[in-house]
Amino acid sequence: MRRCRTDMFCASVDTIGAACYNCIEVNMSFFENVYEAVQLIPRGKVATYGQIARMIGAPRSSRAVGYALHANPRPGVIPCHRVVNREGRLAPAFAFGGPEIQARLLESEGVRVSADFVVDLGKYLWQPSEQAR
Repeated sequence: MRRCRTDMFCASVDTIGAACYNCIEVNMSFFENVYEAVQLIPRGKVATYGQIARMIGAPRSSRAVGYALHANPRPGVIPCHRVVNREGRLAPAFAFGGPEIQARLLESEGVRVSADFVVDLGKYLWQPSEQAR
């Protein structure tokens, strides 16, 4: 099997760098699932890439979650700035202006960001089960 452009192993790709229609369809569905999950993160909280991946049933796809967020089609609606890495670090190449912009957006929602662009996950990590109470 070869990798198609969507970075998936695919039997229907005959050249590296091409994308088959099946993978594009799967990828778009994955992206929409990511966007729906990220919209659930409340103001003042953050989630990790891995947490979002587990929420949508793709526990080994945290990098793909990051890719989906980088391609966010609705930045004002899908709060991708609320997603950080497993250590609480902000994205070094935040899609909409770098970690400084991501930090500013988080701080405007009450999330404290350290000088080296890290969020305290012990304090700000979203726990979906708490929201249901």
